[in-house]
Amino acid sequence: MTPSAPSRQHIRVREASVTLSAWRMDVASPRGAGWIVLAEHNASWYRGDGVFLGWPQPRLEAAWRALLPPPEKPELDFPQLG
Repeated sequence: MTPSAPSRQHIRVREASVTLSAWRMDVASPRGAGWIVLAEHNASWYRGDGVFLGWPQPRLEAAWRALLPPPEKPELDFPQLG
C-alpha cells in the first residue's frame, strides 16, 4: 500500500450543524484506490471509501495508524558554550 500524507479536509455530518475539519489519507494498493478520513467531534471516528468501504471502526483505526508516516525526528542542535 502506498499512502499519501494526511491532509486537512472540510466535512459535513448529520450530527453537527457546522462544517468540521478532518484528516484524509489517500491510499493506492494492488486492490485499488481508497481513502480513510479521521474526524473528531466529541469523539474520534473513521470513515473509509474505495477499498476501505464497509470496514469496521477498529480495522479503519488500525489501518490509519499503520499507514501514518513515521514522526520526524527533531534535530538536536546543541550550541557550543564556553
